[in-house]
Amino acid sequence: MDNLIPAPVRSSGGGADDNGGDGSGAFLLDGATTLTAGPGTGSTERWLRTTLGAAFGLPLAQGTPADEPANTIDLRIDATLEREGYRLSVAPGSGVRLTGGSAAGVFWGAQTLRQLLGPDAFRRAPVRPGARRAVPRTEIEDGPRFGWRGLMLDVARHFMPKDGVLRMLDLLAAHKLNVFHFHLTDDQGWRIEIKRHPRLTETGAWRARTKYGHRASELWDETPHGGFYTQDDIREIVAYAAERHIRVVPEIDIPGHSQAAISAYPELGNTDVIDTSALSVWDTWGVNPNVLAPTDNTLRFFEGVFEELLDLFPADVSPFIHIGGDECPKDQWKASPTAQARMAEAGLADEDELQSWFIRHFDRWLTARGRRSIGWDEILEGGLAEGAAVTSWRGYAGGIAAAEDGHDVVMCPEQQVYLDHRQDGGADEPMPIGFVRTLEDVYRFEPVPPGLSDEAAGHIMGTQGNAWSEVMQNRDRVDYQVFPRLAALAEVAWSRLPAPDERDFADFERRMNTHYARLDALGVAFRPPAGPLPWQRRPGILGRPIEGPPPTV
Repeated sequence: MDNLIPAPVRSSGGGADDNGGDGSGAFLLDGATTLTAGPGTGSTERWLRTTLGAAFGLPLAQGTPADEPANTIDLRIDATLEREGYRLSVAPGSGVRLTGGSAAGVFWGAQTLRQLLGPDAFRRAPVRPGARRAVPRTEIEDGPRFGWRGLMLDVARHFMPKDGVLRMLDLLAAHKLNVFHFHLTDDQGWRIEIKRHPRLTETGAWRARTKYGHRASELWDETPHGGFYTQDDIREIVAYAAERHIRVVPEIDIPGHSQAAISAYPELGNTDVIDTSALSVWDTWGVNPNVLAPTDNTLRFFEGVFEELLDLFPADVSPFIHIGGDECPKDQWKASPTAQARMAEAGLADEDELQSWFIRHFDRWLTARGRRSIGWDEILEGGLAEGAAVTSWRGYAGGIAAAEDGHDVVMCPEQQVYLDHRQDGGADEPMPIGFVRTLEDVYRFEPVPPGLSDEAAGHIMGTQGNAWSEVMQNRDRVDYQVFPRLAALAEVAWSRLPAPDERDFADFERRMNTHYARLDALGVAFRPPAGPLPWQRRPGILGRPIEGPPPTV
């Protein structure tokens, strides 16, 4: 119990050994153990039977009132608890009693139960069929600090096949993370099928080659790269996430980061400035000058994209739609007579206001359809649409400004929680990018900056780690960059920790010793504490390290 990650609010009882028990056997999971599910807990019942049943080779039969309570896992909802909170009780003669404030609370409590049963509970088949599966006597009361606890995964720069996405959702759930920010489009690839605009995937999902390393590298991978999710793939991903009480936030990045779309439909670009028909899907990294034209045709085109998107991502799973808004150079708009005419027609003072006009259009469009828009902190430039939320990535400043102005904010500053950034300053780190951010650095990250008014602090919805995939070519590279640091961020997002300099990182490291075994059982290719294994290194690949500490709040 004292090895749980993230740490619970309150717990009491005996400590757990590697098999989930302290030898006293307060609760023994065996072939006769039954699973009783109260109203509304069906998703957790299915998950427990699928995961624990497979890991231990047990039926976990459906319980009945006649069952012996001492050998029953009983799932209940108590609406007086906070929505994602739960109580987990294990006592002699009473079995396991798991009560949540909602179906989600029950599910997060089941994640705790799985951890208490030891690393073998994270495998897909029994490895020690005869071993005792005991949970010590315990009482846990728990619930999250933040309602937004997430990971942004970029599948546009390097495509992750559907099975990898489903696996990532399982890993989020194992860490009580409840938001999957799905970055689906960028200059380097369009990854979602849009039936009314088929060339988005026929052309926009594929590039001829890929820069290997940072954009200043002279190395290229000449293998064509691409892929996309069919609409049925997306429906499956969304349903899979919903079963695990994870919200999916799809991102269609506009008006910048759009060369893949322009390569498929050249009329979307600023055709009065450049020959957009000559553009292909971008094969390198950085900020691309080719942005969407602010024309009625472009607005209608992306309204059609979003219409299909809303059908694929239902409001109960995806209340937020991310519309990007980051890194949109204004040079083409400045040179475009069409863009300048739009500015004059709309009474806009400059190109920043033109970007705001573009973002506000889709904010109103989404609001009229019962959704909320969210964008990167550049959407503050030129004025933020009422009701829009902000993911603050360029530091704390954008999030502070948005929160003080009454907008909801997700804090994800690149200086702190960009998980594609390197974890150590050593030469063995594969393709070093960005700031050095160790496991301890992430553990000491604080999403609510000091000095915010109480009202503004209430607008900090939570936090997420961001994993951009320019130098993460495959699943193992994603694993290496994201883990184990995502475990630290999960505790920051869930647990009620003291101030950053007062946090007990030594205790977290001690608990991580057990958690590494869980990750290993799950097949996660995490970065070992001692540094990269020989096959995890990428010597001689040019990266983009940034020296020095992060800026202060």
